[in-house]
Amino acid sequence: MNHTQITPRLAAMLAAFSLNAFAEERVRAVSNPNRDPAWRRIVISIPDRKLALLENEHVVKVYDVAVGKTTTPSPRGSFVIVNHVEHPTWFGPAGAVAPGPRNPLGTRWMGLSAHGYGIHGTNVPSSIGKAASHGCIRMRRQDLEELFELVTVGTQVELTGEHRELLAKAYSAAASN
Repeated sequence: MNHTQITPRLAAMLAAFSLNAFAEERVRAVSNPNRDPAWRRIVISIPDRKLALLENEHVVKVYDVAVGKTTTPSPRGSFVIVNHVEHPTWFGPAGAVAPGPRNPLGTRWMGLSAHGYGIHGTNVPSSIGKAASHGCIRMRRQDLEELFELVTVGTQVELTGEHRELLAKAYSAAASN
């Protein structure tokens, strides 16, 4: 092997590294969200497989999602959205998959500060509501595209492994609508 060649896998890792470095700089530039009257955040309940969008602690919308399977679980903790990409290219072990119906990321990617994890679409919509991903949060296309327009780089994202009272109220309110 010629050591001056960059393999597709290395190219993908370098691209992800440089994108994350750029995104981290953008996150540092985000102002304090508590001063913004329209502050939004995302709370994801991994066991419930639900994503709630909150604005000033009021539930705006609840979405069904797919989460990581047992062998590749979704991370738990507090993160932020570090990049926001329309029509992303997916870089996998067999190479890049351009935007389109075969792309496992769907039409949008919202990368999280947990390196390699994000909120994205899927080319397998039947996975929604299941523990089926490699750790990312998958959404239906129309839900993802709606959420993408409602949040930005710097939006806080909490992934929790517990059932939360706030989310339980949000789910019951969404079910009654």
